[in-house]
Amino acid sequence: MPLADVDAFYRRLAETMPAPRGELEYRNEFTLLVAVVLSAQATDVGVNKATGPLFAVADTPAKMVALGEARLRDHIRTIGLYRNKAKNVIALSEALAADFGGEVPRDRDALESLPGVGRKTASVVLNIAFGEPTIAVDTHVFRVSNRTALAPGKDVRAVEDALVRRTPARWKQHAHHWLILHGRYICKARRPDCPACVVADLCRYRAKTV
Repeated sequence: MPLADVDAFYRRLAETMPAPRGELEYRNEFTLLVAVVLSAQATDVGVNKATGPLFAVADTPAKMVALGEARLRDHIRTIGLYRNKAKNVIALSEALAADFGGEVPRDRDALESLPGVGRKTASVVLNIAFGEPTIAVDTHVFRVSNRTALAPGKDVRAVEDALVRRTPARWKQHAHHWLILHGRYICKARRPDCPACVVADLCRYRAKTV
C-alpha cells in the first residue's frame, strides 16, 4: 500500500534541504549534459574530478569535437565505460552542432535523439538547465520510492510515473534532488540510517535500523 501522507514526506525533506541541487559540476547547459552522460554507472565525485580539466578546454560542442575522441578518452579514462562514453560525447556534440545550432534543446524528444542520452539524462537536463518539473529516477530514487512506499514500482518508468502522479505540484521541481540526496546519505542501500531519517515514522519499510 503506498505511503499516505506524501505532502508531509516532501515537506520534511524540504525543511532539511531547502535548496537542494545536484552534485555534478558544470559550466553551462552543454557541460551539464556531458556530465550527466558521463555519470551513468559512475559517482558524481569521480565524474567531477575528470570534468574539471576537461571543461577547461572543451565547454562547447565545437570545442569538444575539436578535442577529438582520443584526447577525450584521456580526460575521462578514470570513469567507468569511458571508451563508449567518449564516443557518445563526440557524437552528441556533432549532432548539437549540426542539428541544433550548437545549443542544448529544451525538448525531451530532441534530447533523447542524441547519442548516449536516455530518458533519465533528458529529465535531469530539463530539470536543472531549464527549470522543468521533471523527475529523474536513478538507483537512489528507485530505492527510496519503493522502500518507503512513496511511489512503488517494478521498474524505473513505473516509479517515475507514480512519482509524477503522486507528487504535489509544489514539490515537483526539487523532488528528484531530495530523493537522490536522501537515498545517497540517509536511506542507503546496505544499511539505511533510520534513526537520522526525518520521514522514518511515515516510511513503510519493515526492516528499519535502530
